[in-house]
Amino acid sequence: MIQFRRRQRIFILSLLSLTVFAPLILFSDRVKLIAFNGRNELAEDLSSITYRRDTLKLNSLEKEDARGLEEPKQVVYKENDFVPRISYSSKQSNDTEESGIAGSRSKFLIRKVPGFNDDKKENHQIQLKGSSSISGEKKKFNETVSQYQRMNTQLQRTKHENVVGRIEQSDRKASHNHLTLHSQSHKASNERVMEIKDQIIRAKAYLLFAPPSSTSRLVKELKLRIKEMEHVVGEASKDSDLPRSALQKMKHMDGTLSKADRAYPHCHLMASKLRAMDYNAEEQVRTQQAQVSYLVHLAARTTTKGLHCLSMRLTAEYYALRPEERKFPNENKINDPKLYHYVVFSDNVLACAVVVNSTVSTAKKPEKLVFHLVTNSLYFPAISMWFLLNPPGKATLHIQNIDNFKWMSKYSGFKKENFSDPRYSSELNYLRFYLPDIFPALNKIVLLDHDVVVQQDLSSLWNSNLKEKVNGAVGTCQEGDTSFYRINMLINFSDPFIAERFDDKACTWAFGMNLFDLQQWRRLDLTAVYHKYLEMGSKRPLWNAGSLPIGWITFYNKTMVLDRRGHVLGLGYNSGIDRNEIERAAVIHYDGIRKPWLDIAMGRYKGYWTKFINYDHPLLQQCNLHE
Repeated sequence: MIQFRRRQRIFILSLLSLTVFAPLILFSDRVKLIAFNGRNELAEDLSSITYRRDTLKLNSLEKEDARGLEEPKQVVYKENDFVPRISYSSKQSNDTEESGIAGSRSKFLIRKVPGFNDDKKENHQIQLKGSSSISGEKKKFNETVSQYQRMNTQLQRTKHENVVGRIEQSDRKASHNHLTLHSQSHKASNERVMEIKDQIIRAKAYLLFAPPSSTSRLVKELKLRIKEMEHVVGEASKDSDLPRSALQKMKHMDGTLSKADRAYPHCHLMASKLRAMDYNAEEQVRTQQAQVSYLVHLAARTTTKGLHCLSMRLTAEYYALRPEERKFPNENKINDPKLYHYVVFSDNVLACAVVVNSTVSTAKKPEKLVFHLVTNSLYFPAISMWFLLNPPGKATLHIQNIDNFKWMSKYSGFKKENFSDPRYSSELNYLRFYLPDIFPALNKIVLLDHDVVVQQDLSSLWNSNLKEKVNGAVGTCQEGDTSFYRINMLINFSDPFIAERFDDKACTWAFGMNLFDLQQWRRLDLTAVYHKYLEMGSKRPLWNAGSLPIGWITFYNKTMVLDRRGHVLGLGYNSGIDRNEIERAAVIHYDGIRKPWLDIAMGRYKGYWTKFINYDHPLLQQCNLHE
């Protein structure tokens, strides 16, 4: 009986041992595999996994028999910077409870997996009460293993995503660094080019120390190095343009310069030579600048081949017409004071066309416009023929020849300035001081220079109150403005006559768009005042050439300053005018020598002028005139 009980106990203990240690052996292999694969890397990535506070139950437990058993302890792996978290809910734990066999009471206490956190190893504690079959234990074991498989799969996926993310971030950073280095390495640099040029200058300076007929070895070497370096640098403007041999030749030149330095040790002689070379270079630059300025002014004074061709063809066609075909319509409007009268003094066909076309295209009531074009006998046929072929719509046109002004004979003092520049010598430039005589039937008139473009309707200009002034013009007395002028810039205030009668701080104004009250002009007899100053200026220098300074003193204290936004100046000499200011202006003025019809015009402003010319016109095509 005793042996039977002993054998029974041994058998029971054997079964218990089998149910306890078999799962541990299989499970430990799985844990070792996880620890082996991610002992170092998973420790960081998986340390944020937190089990929920619900008890993880791996076996069915009856609460009434749970006395003396420990609660399953939570296992929490914390990492503040790790975002993804995996938690198992109580529902997953309860699924194992329903699959348990009645009467079996077991519980697994899961501690830290080897390789996680501080790598402390603790054995899994198992407390068992009651009896259970081997099949039930295997089933529980399989469920436990499946849970850990799911956990491991999720952990591996999380690890993969984190690793891929870090790799992509690293690749982006490396790519950015590569692009930065690439851009820096390709950044245009001219340090080496400048160094080569300095070497050439030094070598030439040393070469000047030697007698002209010297054939010494050092002189030959200097000449050879200079030739080599000039060939190397060529037309290069940055280091990337230099050939590969540049660095080696620079070293050779350094060696030759060292020899020359030992041969000519006197520094003051070298300094003197370099100063002389610098002076010669500056003289050459000044000479080139003077030549450029002369050629630009020559181009400004010269009629281009295309314009000359156009004038000749138009003149020929004009004289081919019968006299009755040369007349313009609406001649009854020419002297109507109720209409808007504009006058242009010009000998340029295209310039007149742009002024007329731009004004008509922007006018709200073009039928009220009357254009008076005044020119000389040479260009009268060409300008007349152009507008006979290209009439200005509803506007009225009146073209006059200066040779037909009979009233000019009474002004014996009528003077043309004796200058080679036609801007100052042309009598058309001074006819503006005879407006009451040219238009005796008119009360008001607007003067437009032939180098302006009208961009807005000018009908409001006619309603301007001049307050008994004669001239309405845009002021140029605002310091810092592109068109700024001081009156003493063009008028000689050292002369006592000028200093006593005029204020050198008076506001200046511009010709180009001017509203003249001809009635007030006649009352004050300003044409006689103009002749008085003209005669005085012929005897002593009172002002610079041109009609602007004599206009300032003729209309002194008789000019009303208009809104400066209505007239923008400087498009013929200033390349820094704001485009917004240009586009807001009612009139833009190409004052200066770079007229828009010349090849020397500023390209950024030329489009405002060329858009009012039809370059597809047959005559323009024949004379090779284009934008």
